[in-house]
Amino acid sequence: MRRPAEGTLRGIATFLSTFGIGVATYITIADSGGGSPVCVAGSHGCQTVAESSYSHVFGVNIAVFGIVGYVVLLACALLRGDVARMLGFLVSLSGFGYSFYLTYLELFKIEAICQWCVSSAVLMTLLFATNVTRMLIYVGKEP
Repeated sequence: MRRPAEGTLRGIATFLSTFGIGVATYITIADSGGGSPVCVAGSHGCQTVAESSYSHVFGVNIAVFGIVGYVVLLACALLRGDVARMLGFLVSLSGFGYSFYLTYLELFKIEAICQWCVSSAVLMTLLFATNVTRMLIYVGKEP
């Protein structure tokens, strides 16, 4: 199997992070208005998750931290070099781990699923896979 070009991996990461910024921003805007994200399929899972005690850390909606993470991942995707590769790996690893934890909370503690949260978790998982690939293949190599 042929290895993906770094430019291709950077392009994928750029697309995924930009989409992630949009999802996290939507969740943040919905929360800032005192509401919750609207579930596409019409369930009340998003509202249940948004109203849970797990949706805020130190009074800040966790989606705000998501925006910051996705912006850093976008910057890493746009930059070349080992620092960008390693930072992209570390941030996506953290985001993946936290998304995994939040998904666990949705399933076993809150007992509700937010479609927007799931989409963010999927995006972060894809970003993690992309950044791991980029790091493993290209760290230590000149662009």
